[in-house]
Amino acid sequence: MAGRKINIWLKLALEFGPLVAFLIAFSRLKSHSFSIGGTEYSGFVIATALFVPLLVATTLILWRLSGRLSAMQIVTLVIVVVFGGLTVWLNDPRFLKMKPTLLYLLFAGALGYGLLRGRSYLELVMDEAVPLQPEGWMRLTRRIMIFFLALAGANEVIRHYLSDQAWVYFKFPGTPILMFLFFMAQSGLLKAYSLDDES
Repeated sequence: MAGRKINIWLKLALEFGPLVAFLIAFSRLKSHSFSIGGTEYSGFVIATALFVPLLVATTLILWRLSGRLSAMQIVTLVIVVVFGGLTVWLNDPRFLKMKPTLLYLLFAGALGYGLLRGRSYLELVMDEAVPLQPEGWMRLTRRIMIFFLALAGANEVIRHYLSDQAWVYFKFPGTPILMFLFFMAQSGLLKAYSLDDES
């Protein structure tokens, strides 16, 4: 059952559907508070309470259909469940806002550990999609590690000093746009170190 291919649009819907649902819920609930069991919850916390189980469900569906989950998907799911759960349980949006920082630091740390060992862990997961020479992988890995560290720093600044709405917009569409621009900026490196099609 491992490695079955599924429709790309279905895959994208399962991966990004929970985030889109969170954005819609937040945009409609952000100015409201809700009393549940005598406790007041903000729209952000209610949107999080919807987001976490939806992400669990779509990840399980994706696993069932494709037969596998990447390490990144598993780590993301665990961190979302833990920090999203703390957000709802403790009624404190700060925990969900910390999640991207931790995720980016974990990825940067893993890539940095590989670099210290003289290996590109990025190559292990992207080699088939982006065939590069070894030096190209090392350079790209260093750049992505620095990019993740920059995202972690930006997330910390925004979550501490700006509003919930600003953080949500930074998360989406801000972060995907930054990632797109970052990878577009790597086109020169990819071209310089790409392997010939025949090889």
